[in-house]
Amino acid sequence: MGVVLLGLVAIAGIAAVVFLNRPQFGRLPRGERKERIERSPNFRDGEFRNRQATVMMTSKGEWWRTVWKFLFREDAAGVRPTKPMEVTRTDLKALDANQELLVWFGHSSYLVQTAGRRILVDPVFCRAAPVSFVNRPFAATDAYAPEDMPRIDYLVITHDHWDHLDYETVVRLRERVGRVVCPLGVGEHFEYWGFEPKRIVELDWDEEAMTEEGFRVVCLPTRHFSGRGLRRNRTLWASFLIDSPTQRIYIGGDGGYDDRFADIGRRFPGITLAMLENGQYNEAWRYIHTMPEYLGRAARELGAERIVTVHHSKYALARHAWDEPLEHARRLAERDSLPVVMPGIGEVVRLGN
Repeated sequence: MGVVLLGLVAIAGIAAVVFLNRPQFGRLPRGERKERIERSPNFRDGEFRNRQATVMMTSKGEWWRTVWKFLFREDAAGVRPTKPMEVTRTDLKALDANQELLVWFGHSSYLVQTAGRRILVDPVFCRAAPVSFVNRPFAATDAYAPEDMPRIDYLVITHDHWDHLDYETVVRLRERVGRVVCPLGVGEHFEYWGFEPKRIVELDWDEEAMTEEGFRVVCLPTRHFSGRGLRRNRTLWASFLIDSPTQRIYIGGDGGYDDRFADIGRRFPGITLAMLENGQYNEAWRYIHTMPEYLGRAARELGAERIVTVHHSKYALARHAWDEPLEHARRLAERDSLPVVMPGIGEVVRLGN
């Protein structure tokens, strides 16, 4: 009996190693990239750190309880819509590349066109988890595929969590992407997946790059974490500011509220469009995702001309009602008179010049 048990344990161990070594999990930084990471002021004691002391989970054992709920418990009532979502099917390839516009695909995936360039942010069109039965999209929200995307000038990735960096999506887009813009360390995944290093613009917080004449990308902090496997925070998480000849766009990424919004608003006045996280929040992880009571404050401190909230309407990663973030966004617009735009999935939003 003991021999059989040991054999089963060995088989399970081998299966786990094989599973965790699938290409979908990416690869930890190595070589010159690892050396660059170790020189970063944001990397200490073997991992990246938030600038403010940040507790991942506010109660002991909450992390593993959360994982258990995702894997083995049914969704709580109201966290998923009871009928298919309304989605607009836009022919993205037919859009005039010179028009200033935004198309949101649900959760944190969206396409921005500005000054004749197409920017695709955190596209997840295939799978938002390492296994198919976790993080299932709401009915009808998986209406877009990588092949529906036009040629992309800049693929922007805010961090390497599965609901922001989808292996199958980016591999299927690989030949139609000009450059990848990502935080420090995330470029290792892209090289492992066949992207040429010269096409990767990889930045630490407060670093910037002129990607071409008239286009500047600034990597900015956020308050979150990273990781695709068992080891966390070996790659950086970030927000980005993109200066084009016609728009100043803030890509907020994921993260709990802190003083970065006021700082960014002061450093970069005149933001024309800000994409802010609104959804998948919970009191247990209030420091790493934006709680509803801080959303309006973040928006006011940025001072953007137009705000679109994301990180909702496609997956149930938290226990709140699926449409609760939409109500928060609506209140910001109607009660607080903030310039919030609420596009439907696939709807074209004109940005103007």
